[in-house]
Amino acid sequence: MIATITLISGLFTLVMVLALVLPSINSPTVPFGVRVPAGHADDPTVVRQTRLYRRRVLLSGIVVAVAGAIVYEVTGETLLLPLPLLVLVGIWYGCFFLANHGIRAAKAAGNWFEGLRQGIAVDTALRTDPQPFPLLWLAPALIITTATVVIGVITYPSMPEMLTMHYGANGVSDRLAAKSVGTAFSLVFLQVGLTALLVGIAVAIYRSHPDIDPAHPLGSSRWYRRYMSLGIKALLGLVAMIDLGMLGLSLLMWTGTVTPWAPLIVALPILAAVVVAVVVLARNNRERDAGEQDTGLTHRDDDKNWHGGLFYINPDDPALMVPRRFGLGWALNFGNPRAAMLLAGVLALISVVITLRLNS
Repeated sequence: MIATITLISGLFTLVMVLALVLPSINSPTVPFGVRVPAGHADDPTVVRQTRLYRRRVLLSGIVVAVAGAIVYEVTGETLLLPLPLLVLVGIWYGCFFLANHGIRAAKAAGNWFEGLRQGIAVDTALRTDPQPFPLLWLAPALIITTATVVIGVITYPSMPEMLTMHYGANGVSDRLAAKSVGTAFSLVFLQVGLTALLVGIAVAIYRSHPDIDPAHPLGSSRWYRRYMSLGIKALLGLVAMIDLGMLGLSLLMWTGTVTPWAPLIVALPILAAVVVAVVVLARNNRERDAGEQDTGLTHRDDDKNWHGGLFYINPDDPALMVPRRFGLGWALNFGNPRAAMLLAGVLALISVVITLRLNS
């Protein structure tokens, strides 16, 4: 139980910190996902909405944390432990949406783009002279996945006849199933599927197009190349840690080991990789001014493609992934038919694993 509470508390703290610092590490020309000219990046409306956003997130987070602790103390129901985290994420988006709406309204009322020369910058060298894909960073995930499969095949004959399919919040087995290929290797199937899915996303990021600042195209392009490389490496590192967690949980199942620390065996490697990825991307999430002369151009006002400030829908854009406006990393282009195929693949993978683990 202590392990689960520690894990949930750590995740809650991480989300709170990330929510509070994101406005400072995002590009100043897209505050809360709204495209604004550089001359309005410090507009009083932007400053006010940022202050209100942080105040709302902080106060709401404190209230949710206290309420969650009280509810758990009264009910003792472990299933309610993740609820404060889910509520916090929902409130986070609500605070973001209010700030997004306020800045959009001010931009429209003030005609912030009126009289400005809007333009697009393209780095053709990303296609003619692309950076090499960091294949070496994929090796740990492949090695761990292969090791999991080999260990499973070797130890299958000596596995217990009844295998643990689920651990409760206290680390005690609360669901068993008879040994079979489906039950014994259900986590391996999940591991292989997740590895393939996340590597596919890394490839999509590699093929994505950058959002280059037309005012400083050379510096912006150099920054994006570095940021893309760091993002892919961080994602592949996360894949390896997910595989490591799956290997640890599989070993517990295959050996019949029961421990109250079971949730942490899976969660700690993944959480560590997430923290590292967040720190690395956050430190490099904003373009560095290299003293390049301003071209006099500004970004196009393309807010119409960003619904709710977070969801990119543009059927005319062939890219599957695009740089995220608010937050870290990249976002799916939901206007691309391949996005629906990707989501369908995720649902299919989840359905297969659930079927194997529940019906066996």
